[in-house]
Amino acid sequence: MRTVSVKEVICAIDEARAREPGGAIAFDGDGTLWAGDIGEDFFEAMLARGLHETARDALVREALAENIDASGTPGDIARRIHAAYVAGTFPERRVCEIMTWVAAGLSRTELDGFCAEVIVAVGLRDRLHEEALAVLQHARRVGIDVYLVSASPRAIVERGAEVVGIDLANTMAAREACDAAGIVACAVERPIPYGPGKVEHLRERIGQNRVLYAAFGDNAFDVPMLQEARVPVAVRPKKRLVDRAGEVPSLVILHRA
Repeated sequence: MRTVSVKEVICAIDEARAREPGGAIAFDGDGTLWAGDIGEDFFEAMLARGLHETARDALVREALAENIDASGTPGDIARRIHAAYVAGTFPERRVCEIMTWVAAGLSRTELDGFCAEVIVAVGLRDRLHEEALAVLQHARRVGIDVYLVSASPRAIVERGAEVVGIDLANTMAAREACDAAGIVACAVERPIPYGPGKVEHLRERIGQNRVLYAAFGDNAFDVPMLQEARVPVAVRPKKRLVDRAGEVPSLVILHRA
């Protein structure tokens, strides 16, 4: 992979736009638009707040399915599941789902308000990747639609989208399921935007034939979305993405600001 400047990426996008008007660009969120993982930030904040008893039975089932100790409070069980994920013994897609529905028992209104507080508390505005933001801002100036596609929980991703100026209508994330009264349940709407699910969500939103000028990601689960783009761009890539770079032959690395 070669490293390219912000200017080179912008020029490539503009050239693609001149050839095929009406396209779009798409960003992953965590590690791509900002440093760190706001899904993890949300999860830690939920644990500190205290999980509702509503989550217990589902957490017990998830833990026992992977031979994890299911004793203690819902928070205790969730912490063990997360530790297993970090150790590489719990499936990543499922932990993304769990980190979304650990808000079970809250109303969607309460959840959204809580996430607004978390975004401020973790200082997201100070964690933005300037090089990715420069491309995003250019796209907005010239009228290219910008989409955010993340496997982190909807409520926290939407607050992140507001920080970087992406329309909520163009934001896709792991979405919690709610009951008829708007209370978060121990489930998500599947598929979540993870791996191939990123492409499925994006194509549902922009259409099957609309050109994707560029896609930006930092990790292996961004590969399917990167493969969709005329210009696939790695932003401060993790080793897992570097190791799979051969699956995206034209992948470039955006020069770090």
